[in-house]
Amino acid sequence: MIRIVGLHKSFGLNRVLQGLNLKIEHGETLVVIGQSGSGKSVLIKHLIGLLKPDKGEIFIDGVEITRMKDDELRKITRKFGMLFQGAALFDSMTVAQNVGFGLERYTGYPAEKIEKLVKESLAKVGLQGVEGLMPHELSGGMKKRVGLARAIAYKPEIILYDEPSTGIDPIRADAINDLINMMKKELKVTSVVITHDMVSSYKVADRMAMLYEGRIIEVGNPEEIKSSKNPVVQQFIHGKAEGPIENW
Repeated sequence: MIRIVGLHKSFGLNRVLQGLNLKIEHGETLVVIGQSGSGKSVLIKHLIGLLKPDKGEIFIDGVEITRMKDDELRKITRKFGMLFQGAALFDSMTVAQNVGFGLERYTGYPAEKIEKLVKESLAKVGLQGVEGLMPHELSGGMKKRVGLARAIAYKPEIILYDEPSTGIDPIRADAINDLINMMKKELKVTSVVITHDMVSSYKVADRMAMLYEGRIIEVGNPEEIKSSKNPVVQQFIHGKAEGPIENW
């Protein structure tokens, strides 16, 4: 489904991605782990065309996207839904308006169909009767659910999750983990989760990929990652200050 080949991206003198290679299979949940600032968010922004690489290629269903014009790219990125870190809801819009935003802007569906899809999407994430609420009236966990409802409203084939457990307590974070697993089972989507939360990683991942110094240094299922001989991987997954990863 997704193949990334030799991806490079720098911002000034900061070399964030340095020849990253990664393959994501159809229907799997792949979790990308790594330190804060390691380039995880930069990576997924490339997948949806928000950033262009300095060098390298990205294939979505066999189609290379990095050199596409904007109108061509939009057709490909319609395959994606994204749950942004912090949910990224519009403060001035109701829940229903937030969930229906992409549908209204990009599909041309009539208002009745949009309303129906909004209610269906909210029901899938366990929220009913909240359509008229404003974001400031929601808990952190509810905001994440609304963000996920927006991501699935137009039935994407791929969902990207940017730090889905950040900013919420462990109980609500586990509820989001359950939703990620449910989206995979019920909607048959391919999922890419970026996080540094190891509890969440082990619960949702089919495979995990460790991003370090701009490259993927290890890929495997959760048990393979836990038993990795790589000292960088072991330091990260156990959260130790001592080791090859600098802790400042």
